[in-house]
Amino acid sequence: MDPFGLFCTGALLACGLYWFVCLLGPAEQKGKRAVDLSGGSISAEKVQDNYKQYWSFFRQPKEIETAEKVPDFVDTFYNLVTDIYEWGWGQSFHFSPSIRGKSHRDATRLHEEMAVDLIEVKPGDRVLDVGCGVGGPMRAIAAHSRANVVGITINEYQVNRARLHNKKAGLDSLCEVVCGNFLEMPFKDNTFDGAYSIEATCHAPKLEEVYAEVFRVLKPGSLYVSYEWVTTDKYRGDNPEHVEVIQGIERGDALPGLRNYKDIAEVAKKVAFEVVKEKDLAKPPALPWWTRLKMGRIAYWRNHILVTVLAAIGIAPKGTVDVHEMLFKTADYLTRGGDSGIFSPMHMILLRKPQVPPTQS
Repeated sequence: MDPFGLFCTGALLACGLYWFVCLLGPAEQKGKRAVDLSGGSISAEKVQDNYKQYWSFFRQPKEIETAEKVPDFVDTFYNLVTDIYEWGWGQSFHFSPSIRGKSHRDATRLHEEMAVDLIEVKPGDRVLDVGCGVGGPMRAIAAHSRANVVGITINEYQVNRARLHNKKAGLDSLCEVVCGNFLEMPFKDNTFDGAYSIEATCHAPKLEEVYAEVFRVLKPGSLYVSYEWVTTDKYRGDNPEHVEVIQGIERGDALPGLRNYKDIAEVAKKVAFEVVKEKDLAKPPALPWWTRLKMGRIAYWRNHILVTVLAAIGIAPKGTVDVHEMLFKTADYLTRGGDSGIFSPMHMILLRKPQVPPTQS
């Protein structure tokens, strides 16, 4: 090949690589590049070992059900997946119903804004985000409501990412992030004007414990809304395919065990909340929330090739390929759960802390 042909070929490959990595690599809400993928707070050389440690929890199912083991289990999971989530999905680590004529980004924002509208907070109110991740919902909610949002996440790496994004968005004056366990929150009693959790409390070994903590820190009369991951009325425990799908979701999302939709209100009442409203936001006429997962399959293979190459040349940590493959398999289980109607990630429950504490009998 003549020099000009070599030059053209090299230029084409360089442009293709730039397009592949820099343009196609990031998610809708850019903020993490493929070449920056890491293991969160885990050092690069220990990512693969921690991935194996994560899977070891499932070889000892009783360990997952032990409350004191779950925080480490969840923290390990989010160290492994946070960068991949942010790169491949965006800064809001949750689902939302598809909306005709709206982008996934707009549908996500509207889903988040609905949560804060439901709890009726005013500008300047202090609101708690229970399980805030890297703060995608927090920023949308703060911008929409002008409330002061305090988020809590167990993962230190997510705290740092959230603070960085808050500052870049010019919302650091409204958004505060705390590293802590939402089963033992470092907040005083009766200090928040409202609270919400978006697909986060599914990580709690016992829902009663996190609801009790939210109840404790809320001011009397204040509202709390939660979008819960649940099995629906279509789920059958004696159906092997149903069981396989639900267990696949649990393994791939660091869940101690999915709850049935019937359990949510009962748990809330047990800790003295008043149930204001309960609705599965995934049910028709809502459009499928799993559409984005189906549409993303081509992007997955593109991303998987890229992650494999980056790991092979030492840019991405060893183990990143395994984590990415795990998340793709989990996406398939989530899609099957949505298609069959046996799983919902958005069972909404709106609760109120009574003005007068319940009398002790």
